Amino acid sequence: MKLDSLRKLYIHELKDLHSAESQILNTMPRMIEAVSDKGLKKALQTHQKQTERQVKRLEKIFGSLDARPGGHKCRGMEGLLREASDLLKADAEPEVLDAAIVAATQRVEHYEMAGYGVARTYAEKLGDYGAADLLQETLNEEANADQTLSRLAERRLNFEALST
Repeated sequence: MKLDSLRKLYIHELKDLHSAESQILNTMPRMIEAVSDKGLKKALQTHQKQTERQVKRLEKIFGSLDARPGGHKCRGMEGLLREASDLLKADAEPEVLDAAIVAATQRVEHYEMAGYGVARTYAEKLGDYGAADLLQETLNEEANADQTLSRLAERRLNFEALST
């Protein structure tokens, strides 16, 4: 696709986000399985369900634009998730692995927040306020997930990793 308009750039950004979310859904079960802390496991399971809803929101936006997801792979997310997958293969103490999974997941969250913020801004500039609201909803979920992970790390997981 030739990027010769803000609308095309917006669709490109949405495709990137859809690819990123799809990749996350493929990786998340392995991360959940590797976690030993019950609170972290629950947070990741909750986020997995949110991610499924986020994909549906993106697909709704594609429908309103008469566009389709696919045909694009988010290389940034691919790299972040490859690093996370490498951590899962490491010979690590369970508490240290939990802390590492939090860090990797937060990198993913921040990447997503940047993308959703950009897409929401494009939607607003293009007058696509319904999509902007959906994108903001997802952006809020990502920020909340990041805060939950920070609380888990700061209050417990990093201390447990320190004591191993």
